[in-house]
Amino acid sequence: MRGLWPTLIKSAIFIAVTVFATAMLAVSITNGGGGGHHYTAIFSDVTSLNNGDDVRMAGVRIGQVGHISVIDRRRAKVTFSISSSVDLAATATATIRYRNLVGQRYIALDQGSGSPDDQLKPGSTIGIDHTQPALDLTTLFNGFQPLFQALDPQQVNQLSYEVIQVFQGEGATIDNLLSQTAELTSTLADKDQVIGEVIDNLTTVLDTVNQRGDELADMITTLQHLVSGLSEDRGAIGSAITGLGGLTKSVGGLLEQGRAPLKTSIESLGALAGNLNQDAPLVDQFLHNLPTKLNTIGKLASYGSWLNFYVCSITGQIPTPAGYALIPNDPTDPSKGEHPDPNAVGVAPVNARCQ
Repeated sequence: MRGLWPTLIKSAIFIAVTVFATAMLAVSITNGGGGGHHYTAIFSDVTSLNNGDDVRMAGVRIGQVGHISVIDRRRAKVTFSISSSVDLAATATATIRYRNLVGQRYIALDQGSGSPDDQLKPGSTIGIDHTQPALDLTTLFNGFQPLFQALDPQQVNQLSYEVIQVFQGEGATIDNLLSQTAELTSTLADKDQVIGEVIDNLTTVLDTVNQRGDELADMITTLQHLVSGLSEDRGAIGSAITGLGGLTKSVGGLLEQGRAPLKTSIESLGALAGNLNQDAPLVDQFLHNLPTKLNTIGKLASYGSWLNFYVCSITGQIPTPAGYALIPNDPTDPSKGEHPDPNAVGVAPVNARCQ
């Protein structure tokens, strides 16, 4: 029985940790946690919006959807909660947007253009005139149906994602959409019948685009400003490109001229390193004594731009002219003084010492 207790304790700990981890995972998957202030919004359509979906503001998750119900037989009432640190203005708007192509959605809140001091009290309702349902992708994609049938699945997914981003006003992704369309041009070259069907369905697509007229107008205006700015600076851009070409040419010439001397210097440096390596003990001794020598020389030059030193001993020999030699004096005989010897050739020793 004693041997069974450790096993039971270990099993209990394992079960507790597993249950806790599973609960945390479940809370994470379901976006658990719904504290804060509660509000209500009235929508005309909340298709695919579920309890627990995100509530975001400026792309940041600030809450979640709590409950969805039907009112007046044709409208949806959505109750959601947001963080208590976020205050909504009285002009706040709520829009249902697509989170991804799988079909998940979320509620995007915007403070509107009203005064920030005029706030919406917790528990208030955002009317249907301040809400907007999600884009009806069924109608939109039905118009592109013939086109999608001629594409492979990967191209369909990419194009669908770009279309959603553009029409929802999620960002300036029109460039990506145009590049995807350009890549598909070669595929559509022989698809006359498909293109005809697309044109037949274009009316429905344009109706959908018309519903997002403001977002499309903003996008076109921004693109026009960009193109106008580039056009105004075309002179500076052209000059910069010309200057860059000249700089590249000059650098190329400099490298071409300096390549041969640089190669010679590197080869000479290798020979110098080899010589220093052969006399490594001598070099080491020189470097060891160099600080002492420099310190001594520094003292000699400390009084100005000259070397200040005294000669205490000079020893050497001075050659004498031919036919002349110095005979030292004889202190015992004054008559024997210095006189030249015409047959003598020699040197005169010099030996001076400081006193």
